[in-house]
Amino acid sequence: MSEGGQAVATRRDVGVWGAAFLALNGMIGAAIFGLPGLLDTAVGSFAPWLLLFAGLGVMPIALCYADLASRFDSSGGPQLYASAAFGRFIGFEAGWMLYAARAAALAANANVLCAYAGALWPPLEGPLTIIVTVGAITLVNIVGIRRAVDTLGGMTMLKVAPLLLIGALGLLFAPIPAPTLPDFSAIEGVALAALYAFVGFEAATIPAGETRDPKRAIPKALLLTVAGVTLLYVLVQLAYTASGIGGSDAPLADLAAKSLGPAGALLLGVTAIISVLANQLSAVTSISRITSSFADQGLLPRWFGRISPRFATPVNSILAVGGIGLALALSGTFVTLAVISTVSRLFAYIACIAAVPRLDFLDGKLRWGRGILLPIVAAALCVWAASHSNVAEWQAFIAFLVVGAFLYLIAGRGRRTS
Repeated sequence: MSEGGQAVATRRDVGVWGAAFLALNGMIGAAIFGLPGLLDTAVGSFAPWLLLFAGLGVMPIALCYADLASRFDSSGGPQLYASAAFGRFIGFEAGWMLYAARAAALAANANVLCAYAGALWPPLEGPLTIIVTVGAITLVNIVGIRRAVDTLGGMTMLKVAPLLLIGALGLLFAPIPAPTLPDFSAIEGVALAALYAFVGFEAATIPAGETRDPKRAIPKALLLTVAGVTLLYVLVQLAYTASGIGGSDAPLADLAAKSLGPAGALLLGVTAIISVLANQLSAVTSISRITSSFADQGLLPRWFGRISPRFATPVNSILAVGGIGLALALSGTFVTLAVISTVSRLFAYIACIAAVPRLDFLDGKLRWGRGILLPIVAAALCVWAASHSNVAEWQAFIAFLVVGAFLYLIAGRGRRTS
């Protein structure tokens, strides 16, 4: 990109831990604060093991992403990988669907955060809270990815530490129950909920162009994060299952209250707010780089690729994400977008998984283990998950694919006439 005739480039300010913070906060949002009660009601003492198996199931997908991340040092993530393997159109659609899913999640989480804040102090439950939080997250991203990642680092500690504390205290007060295998139908009914609690790690791959030594840092961050989050989820679920609370709309708040009294419930309320804020910050940091990468490749107007000469960030793409997220959150139309988030994310996953053997073929090499067997396992998991999606999700998914194709055609006409 250029500004006033001078080349303006982003800076590589993100290290291994910064990439890990992006991945972790892409994964841990609001789900963990409601999931333990749901799983405990459905499968009882098997719930911690179900989360362990879900984490192990996601690992082959993360390994495929790690393999792809080790080949590229430019921003774009899934869009870049799919483009290199299957051409610009498939790459655009993969990036577009991920963008739509995460923009919807940003809007949905803004409303979730507003509800949590209102529970602590009723005047905060209103549109002003949404405007202030989305605006602040957008501003932090504009002034520099290092500041965004540093903020994420602090927020990560503030949200993970209470979860570790409550999990550890919960296990001190009650023995761990022996797991009892439930009916398969009960497991299948909540397996997707457990699996989707682990998605979002791909956030670390998108700003590779602003990461130091991305071919080493990002793969390491992905695998460490998925493993760490799996252990955290299992610990929290073990503590909740051992507590005997059972079904609850606010399971971790109830667990905290049982372990620490009213102060514990307050601590979990604040932790939930911080968790959602960190998830939103990670979303803006990562998905704003998707449109910036599109612009660099001529798939969107050059306006989206403008780099701030002062902060060295893709300022227009960041403003666009913040504006879209704010508009969806305030209008409530985010519900329509949120319904496609699971299927659209799986589309991006499958495109990237298939990119591994395809890129190996283009490079003239054959790897039976990581290049063929591992992608088959990862793809089978995604196909199984997609098969459990409902008709409304598929209809919305197809509609957004069509919208993406239309935008691609418009951009193509602009490229031919320029």
